[in-house]
Amino acid sequence: MKINPYLNFNGKCAEAFKFYAKVLGGKDLTIMTFRDMPQGGGPPIPDAQKDWVMHARFTAGDVIIMGSDAPGGRYSKPSGFSVNIGVDTPEEAERVFKALSEGGEIGMPMAETFWARRFGMLIDRFGVPWMVNCEKPM
Repeated sequence: MKINPYLNFNGKCAEAFKFYAKVLGGKDLTIMTFRDMPQGGGPPIPDAQKDWVMHARFTAGDVIIMGSDAPGGRYSKPSGFSVNIGVDTPEEAERVFKALSEGGEIGMPMAETFWARRFGMLIDRFGVPWMVNCEKPM
């Protein structure tokens, strides 16, 4: 079994996924818009949202991250979860945290904790909550 995050956006999915793939070293970025959907393949989409993302995905490490824009007013702000990124070195934790936090809101600055060489929490400029964690050796 694999559990993969599926992120929803309000018209910013393509921009977010290009950014995430760059920051996280994503491979095989795929972006399909509602315009790409075959006729009759789903509910009608307003013309202003036809270039929104119907489905996006990329692979980062051994995880697939997926997402889309939520058309027709179905978007709701993410709450009650964070996407955790586990990295191997404090330097990588600092790099990822700095990149994701640009234009966003830092909830817990990157710092050493009793369980981690580096840990921090943020909400990025797209509204997605993240945790960056570089655990101490067990």
